[in-house]
Amino acid sequence: MREVLVIELKTPAEIERMHVAGRFVAEVLTEVGRLADVGVNLLDLEHHARGMIKRRGAESCYWDYAPSFGRGPFRNVICLSVNDAVLHGLPHDYTLRDGDVLSADIAVGIDGWVADSARTVIVGTAAEEDLRIIRATEEALEAAIEVARPGNRLGDISAAIWAVANSYGYPVNTEFGGHGIGRTMHEEPHVSNKGQAGRGLKLRPGLTLALEPWLARTTDRIVYDPDGWTIRSADGSRTAHSEHTVAITEDAPLVLTRREPVPPASAGSEPGGA
Repeated sequence: MREVLVIELKTPAEIERMHVAGRFVAEVLTEVGRLADVGVNLLDLEHHARGMIKRRGAESCYWDYAPSFGRGPFRNVICLSVNDAVLHGLPHDYTLRDGDVLSADIAVGIDGWVADSARTVIVGTAAEEDLRIIRATEEALEAAIEVARPGNRLGDISAAIWAVANSYGYPVNTEFGGHGIGRTMHEEPHVSNKGQAGRGLKLRPGLTLALEPWLARTTDRIVYDPDGWTIRSADGSRTAHSEHTVAITEDAPLVLTRREPVPPASAGSEPGGA
């Protein structure tokens, strides 16, 4: 029996309500990136994010989340993944060191509408190879956003991400990718980070997606930590993760979680990423 996907298209008014959540998610990620410094504990970043969410009257999409792929329930409000960890990093008692690569991922609901975003920053001194993989995920994300237009297909998004990863020489894992988003954090459809252009669901105005290319430097295989959540590259190579919530409109794609731009990155500084 053929599976039927239930996909809810949002009205312009509903997209604007998601945009409210998106602006706040962007604010939290900007603040976490600012605070991530040598000597800062991951639990300090978690508690700061909790305070921001509480003061805003928002709701964490992660707290008590118990999907099939995790050892639930998740009892934190942000995912913090360091170095070879890339997804679902469980905040724990770890003090950031010079040169660490930190990926932060957060999803928040405000008044019943959700936004989800992730970014990767370098703590202290940046190595060029770490800047390079972060740039790859950011460029892959922007390429995916560019083709998120009516009349294109889901495969065009996947192919755009894959093409950028290939251009950098990075392998692509297909076990975890992007997803629909709106009233809840994870909705249909799944958005693979690898695919064929011209294939799959036709994109229509009102479709809202969380697009999230993530890469490991030398492998497409993953392993789980004993905590049942934190996902790492199988060979210990470093990783990066970039994500935005995007609405497909009649005109240009609308990025609901766009952050304020920062100066371009160079070795020894934090990568920008919008």
